[in-house]
Amino acid sequence: MQRRNFIKTAGLVSLAAGLSELTYGTENFLLPPQNPLPAWKGFNLLDYFSPNVPSGKQKTTAEHLKWMQDWGFDFVRIPIAYPCYLKFDRSRNITAEEVYHIDEQVVDQISELVTTAQKYGMHVSLNLHRAPGYCINAGFHEPYNLWTDEEAQKAFYYHWTMWAKRFKNVSDKKISFDLLNEPSMREDMNDQHSKQSAVPGDIYRKVAKAAAEAIRKENPKHLVIADGNNVGNSVIPEIVDLNIAQSCRGYYPHAISHYKAPWANKDIDNLPLPKWPGQVGDKYLSRQMLEEYYQPWINLSKQGVGVHCGECGCWNKTPHDVFIAWFSDVTDILSKNKIGFAIWNFIGDFGVLDSGRSDVDYENWYGHKLDRTFLNLLTKA
Repeated sequence: MQRRNFIKTAGLVSLAAGLSELTYGTENFLLPPQNPLPAWKGFNLLDYFSPNVPSGKQKTTAEHLKWMQDWGFDFVRIPIAYPCYLKFDRSRNITAEEVYHIDEQVVDQISELVTTAQKYGMHVSLNLHRAPGYCINAGFHEPYNLWTDEEAQKAFYYHWTMWAKRFKNVSDKKISFDLLNEPSMREDMNDQHSKQSAVPGDIYRKVAKAAAEAIRKENPKHLVIADGNNVGNSVIPEIVDLNIAQSCRGYYPHAISHYKAPWANKDIDNLPLPKWPGQVGDKYLSRQMLEEYYQPWINLSKQGVGVHCGECGCWNKTPHDVFIAWFSDVTDILSKNKIGFAIWNFIGDFGVLDSGRSDVDYENWYGHKLDRTFLNLLTKA
């Protein structure tokens, strides 16, 4: 190549590289903004998902994390029920005062899991699956309501301050803080089947803003994520200016993902058999409906707001071929739009190991039952 042409070509490459680094927020950007979050892929780890003190029955090991790494995954989300790391009398309902009684020994155990996961190349997202005053699931009696009671909000900020301080010096490349799992406004905070709706936007903004400020007081670079409103399904326009990423879900439609799941259906014995694509009950289920569902999230990422799918997958009662057909479309839409995702669990009903499906030809994997078809789908997405 002639020297003049080489210099010209090199200059164009340098210019393109510089333009690609333009960030959202400048008035005259030349390229459309991209999803600022990496397209992480991985799993939720359920070690501390229960309000009860962890028993070790579902303990994630270094070997499990090594498998994830070897298979090409780089993300774990750790949903935590705050009561599991508290000291209080569990023979009765917790009091508002006891919400502050931290059990440092359990907090140390959670911190050890975070550190081990990072050792195996995982970005770790800490999530309060149950926060003071709210959880999408019943089974533990909350003393107040996060959205309406100031005392619950103060406790919420206190817990996030503790976690942010614990990981104060950890890079945002290695850890993020997912504020609250699947927020909604529920009539009875202790009855998951009671009437629910989206959290009013101004209230969600108030709580998310204060929690993010508490976290970033410890480290202004901490990465904060907020789950979508209305049980994770809806974009939160009220917080787009707060430098908070948002997390969508991969459970739509529930007729596929939660077929016969008792916590999601009142009558599990009279549900139409899932099909994909196909007519299920009074709706025709298809890829088009998925594309319409995810379009607001895609648009959000194109505005320069970070988007990740923090939970997705399918319970084990959906026929396997239907699940794979549906989830192939889900992951294809997310991946084409550079949105990463995390399967609800690694080992268990939603997972690639020991899912308990009756219609899978499992492969033996070090004593576990591996759904190789599902794993192949994930690694190719």
